[in-house]
Amino acid sequence: MRQLMWVWAAMVMFGTQVAGQGIEPARGSADRAGLMDAIRPHVEWQLGRPIEFVVYDLRMAGNVAFANLQPQRPGGGEIDITQTPMAARGVDLSFMDGTSLQVLYEKTGDTWVAVHWAIGPTDVWYVAEELCQAYSAVIGDVCAP
Repeated sequence: MRQLMWVWAAMVMFGTQVAGQGIEPARGSADRAGLMDAIRPHVEWQLGRPIEFVVYDLRMAGNVAFANLQPQRPGGGEIDITQTPMAARGVDLSFMDGTSLQVLYEKTGDTWVAVHWAIGPTDVWYVAEELCQAYSAVIGDVCAP
């Protein structure tokens, strides 16, 4: 019984990896900070500064990761997309669904890189066949078999 309690505690503490889903890096971990820092400059370029993220889904497996995030202003302030740098640059906002954000990452050495990302997509762009193959460890559960 005591061994089962230790196993359960380790699973809660360190997460479990389910095929195609990866694990969620713990709050305060270097990986979690690295993932948020990798996408932040891209989002700030499009939506303006400062940015913080609400994390809806964050998965990591080996050297790949996936995030489903909601950018916001510090303290929970909503972003008015019509008042952003991307709007000022003439991006057609009518083709966007708010400011939701999905990201596919790769790790090189100790550095996470946001390789593929989209703000306000109206479809599930990351289930493209080539992305499903490359990132199956973290999005395999949403890709077609």
